[in-house]
Amino acid sequence: MKGKSLAIRIGFALHGLKLAVRRERSVRTQLAGAVVVLAVLLAVRPPSAWWAAGALAVGLVLVAELLNTALEILSDRLHPERHPEIRAVKDVAAAAVLVASGIALLVAAAFVVWLVAGG
Repeated sequence: MKGKSLAIRIGFALHGLKLAVRRERSVRTQLAGAVVVLAVLLAVRPPSAWWAAGALAVGLVLVAELLNTALEILSDRLHPERHPEIRAVKDVAAAAVLVASGIALLVAAAFVVWLVAGG
């Protein structure tokens, strides 16, 4: 990718995003969650700090999911047979998604508490 223009590199990234969305149900699920978060924020219109927290939480989950997907694809290609170390790689990548999702849930819980307290 060295020496390629920014437009070409962005094209590669968008192609990767398209592949992930097409191939992985979990990526589609995370994107649907992002749409729900956006809809809630648009409906409630909280202060900008909540928009930032929501964007960071959603972004963290999406990045973790995309990296998990990339590692799974690479692992399956390099070593299609079952192997304990390949399983470990996949499990650790899945754990990253779980941790990111947990953080996003904590942000959502804090938002609900703020909202119930009168916003």
